[in-house]
Amino acid sequence: MSNTIDIRTYAGKLYALWLREFKVFLREKSRLVASTFTPLLWLFVVGNGFGSSTSLTSLPAMEYQKFLFPGILCMSVIFSSVFFGSYIIWDRKFDFLKSVMVAPVSRGTIFTGKALGGMTNSLIQITILLVVGFIIGVHFTPLGIVETIVVILLLSFALTSLGLAIGSYMTSLEGFQMIVSFVVFPLFFLSGALFPLDKLPTWLSILTTIDPATYSVDALRNIILGIGSKSLGLDMSILILFTIGLGLVGTLSFRRMKAV
Repeated sequence: MSNTIDIRTYAGKLYALWLREFKVFLREKSRLVASTFTPLLWLFVVGNGFGSSTSLTSLPAMEYQKFLFPGILCMSVIFSSVFFGSYIIWDRKFDFLKSVMVAPVSRGTIFTGKALGGMTNSLIQITILLVVGFIIGVHFTPLGIVETIVVILLLSFALTSLGLAIGSYMTSLEGFQMIVSFVVFPLFFLSGALFPLDKLPTWLSILTTIDPATYSVDALRNIILGIGSKSLGLDMSILILFTIGLGLVGTLSFRRMKAV
């Protein structure tokens, strides 16, 4: 009986923290518009621009815009998830973080609740992009949609954890944005979102292997287009390891974080 009560109490705390993040997201409609507009800009402008002048010799029958689509999904997650860490700084400035820290809630629970909020935000944006993908001719099976959501949630949790970990050590929003800029762009450009990974120079191949987004992009290409450079099982296994690792980093960072 006590175990049931403990689970309900824990779930209630998580729900309260998640609901707060979700309501903040809903109230900032401009945030949803801006975070969706940038991936669409890349998909249609870059996709059509490079697609009209670039030949993917290893994928002769593949339109570049469709090839780009899985990478654009991951791009949306990368930017929204890592920048989610900035809300830790805002919470600290408005003393909301202090009130949460003195509540009877563990820091691990606070971290998990915020990470779930970041995952929900990413999932809403991805849903919009999936509808756009269907419009441009990307076909999804019911199983493929479920697998896509799983990949997106894993990547989102991993990168939200990274963003929250960085935010937990920062006191300045400007400083956070500078640091994160050195994180999100390498994550995106080294993921293979814009190009195939099979003919890269050795030094670039090494860099792509240590990028967690690489495995999410390749997994989505396996699921959506059937053209991944690795097996889906390998991509998922490595992505899960990255997710666990970054989740632990985020949890430890929250335990050491100062509320002011």
